[in-house]
Amino acid sequence: MGLTLTEQILAAHADVATVRPGDLIEARVDFVFANDITAPLAIQEFERMGAERVFDPDRVAFVFDHYVPARDIASAQQCAVTRAFVRRHQLPHFYDVGRSGVAHVLLAEEGFVGPGDVFLGADSHTCNHGALGAFATGVGSSDLAAAMALGRLWLRVPETVLYLFAGRLQPWVTGKDLILRVIGDIGVDGARYAAMEFGGEALEQLTMDERFSITNMAVEAGAKNGIMEADEKVLAWIRPRARRPFTVHRRDPEATYAEVRRYDVSRLEPMVAAPPSPGNVVSVREAAGVRVDQCFIGTCTNGRIEDLRMAARVLAGRRVHPETRLLVIPATPAVYRQAMEEGLIEVFLEAGAAVSTSTCGPCIGGHMGVLAEGEVCVSTSSRNFTGRMGHRGSRVYLANAAVAAASAVRGRLAHPDEVVREVVPV
Repeated sequence: MGLTLTEQILAAHADVATVRPGDLIEARVDFVFANDITAPLAIQEFERMGAERVFDPDRVAFVFDHYVPARDIASAQQCAVTRAFVRRHQLPHFYDVGRSGVAHVLLAEEGFVGPGDVFLGADSHTCNHGALGAFATGVGSSDLAAAMALGRLWLRVPETVLYLFAGRLQPWVTGKDLILRVIGDIGVDGARYAAMEFGGEALEQLTMDERFSITNMAVEAGAKNGIMEADEKVLAWIRPRARRPFTVHRRDPEATYAEVRRYDVSRLEPMVAAPPSPGNVVSVREAAGVRVDQCFIGTCTNGRIEDLRMAARVLAGRRVHPETRLLVIPATPAVYRQAMEEGLIEVFLEAGAAVSTSTCGPCIGGHMGVLAEGEVCVSTSSRNFTGRMGHRGSRVYLANAAVAAASAVRGRLAHPDEVVREVVPV
């Protein structure tokens, strides 16, 4: 009997011939990381264990991305704890302000995760890296402390559900829309502790940036991890970046799945998740017309260069509505630099957007775009629960970057066709 991609990776890292859903295994870990919020807790547990050194300094990273540049004294103190630990243990992979970016984009860019890896992060969106053919999952700070000390961790093998996408993508439809459609179908707990494996001919049409958006949001369906086979597009992306040898696992036609779900993307439109849940999904045309106070383009879900290019295409030669704010936050310094070189930053500034240094800030209602009572935001982020981006009386609609840009121009939720098809005044 064959194994799913997730089962193949976990079996290899547990040094056993086979695993089955529900098995408890002790798996070797290839890489671990924490951010400015979760690192101090992991450090505290690491020291409480009596650990004297990390299992491999070259396989541990700390990335400051949530409340940085420090929004207040408490945030500054959190960062100080981690900086002291990094100095004490002489850890080489530390990304502080000015060199840092949104961790899930940055660590992939930097080549710390590759096909076949077991990759752990003290952040729920670590599943992002499954687009590279890795088993990537978020863990709590205490589990991270154990992995950081031992290089191993107990895991329960999840069952796998296969999601197959067929058909030809329509204009303005992206990977974000595919995963929103799935979450809308199965709900925010529809894949609880399952591995979401994605495949099908439609994936071949997606860029790597779009593929990351899909696996990034697997956790919004309750999944343990999201994963795709590392095809030639993945390998072309990872080869110039990879810091270590990697193992490519292929889908086994004999693998047993808990369920197989099929989607024809040819009929899919740009989607939005209306508040207060990522599972409350409708087409943008059904939600169009809702007045918008703020639009936000960024985060680990949609702050990559392809997202910025799409937003710039909508915004070029246009202005943000006078009663709407637009925030654009490139996910990493590399994305920011490329956006400058391509002239995208100039497009955003000419349109009246605020462009900021890389941070998760607005996504978690931390800083750089907190919402007031009654305000509505169209965000390219991954969550829109009550109070997620600010006041509990605010509302957040999740969408792709083109929808967010079009909504910023219109001052209300809008399909990109409404804006791009207009004649731009000379």
